[in-house]
Amino acid sequence: MNDEAAQTKTEPAAIPAGPPKSTFREYFESFVVTLVMAIFGMTFILQAVTVPTGSMQNTILVGDYLLVNKFIFTPGGEELPFLPQRDIQRGDIIVFKYPGNKVHPEMDSRRNPPIIPYQINYVKRVIGLPGETVEFRDNNVYINGQLLPEHRMIGDADNDQSALDLKEFEERQPDQKWDVYYSQQTVNAIKSGQHLTRQGYEFGVAGKPMKVPENSFFCMGDSRDKSEDSRYWGFVPRDLIIGRAMFVYWSCDRGASNGEFFGCITHPRLGRIGHMVK
Repeated sequence: MNDEAAQTKTEPAAIPAGPPKSTFREYFESFVVTLVMAIFGMTFILQAVTVPTGSMQNTILVGDYLLVNKFIFTPGGEELPFLPQRDIQRGDIIVFKYPGNKVHPEMDSRRNPPIIPYQINYVKRVIGLPGETVEFRDNNVYINGQLLPEHRMIGDADNDQSALDLKEFEERQPDQKWDVYYSQQTVNAIKSGQHLTRQGYEFGVAGKPMKVPENSFFCMGDSRDKSEDSRYWGFVPRDLIIGRAMFVYWSCDRGASNGEFFGCITHPRLGRIGHMVK
């Protein structure tokens, strides 16, 4: 009896439960937590971008909405232990802030609408790495004087919004890791022995090989005859690079919708959803 009385006395008093949470409070707290996680993710890990031009067709189509991995590249190119990061590599498709045309800045202001440097995102493929010499000549890219293996195809379209109609004209080789596209017109011109020059292209073009500066990259669009890229406005500094394009999370056919306001809803390309960008 005495032992039972002592045990009863030593038991802690029960803490009264607080008032139950209201349904509004539970939803509000869930919303706040989700919002904080989303802001953190969009700031440091992921970002969504859309593609308004055809410079990367058919790798990326006009109307593709991309998810970008902002965490994959090491800051300053220095690898950090225990983190799933790496340096930027040739062939990476990157998203970056447009650095502006330093040679002919008036070309940016003549665009409709005018392009303001550092305020618009571009998507291109990394071709030249820091310290390398790049030259684009007769529809071929040369790195340090050596031909860069790329699978070239003929690609033409009826307008700037639609996907390219493709045609093979050379056999694919095992070391060609990505496809690039040239118009039938330029392919025929090169085959006939012509040496093409492109107005406005100042960097790394035929007869003007250029060395890529440290912490910068030479980038080009896969639709080579319709891309204003490093050949046109120069190199991409490392600190302007946002991340690497991962996959398409939504896509709409801008050509079929004729620019209609709800065209992205009425003309979806469902087969593009989940398409890995490489």
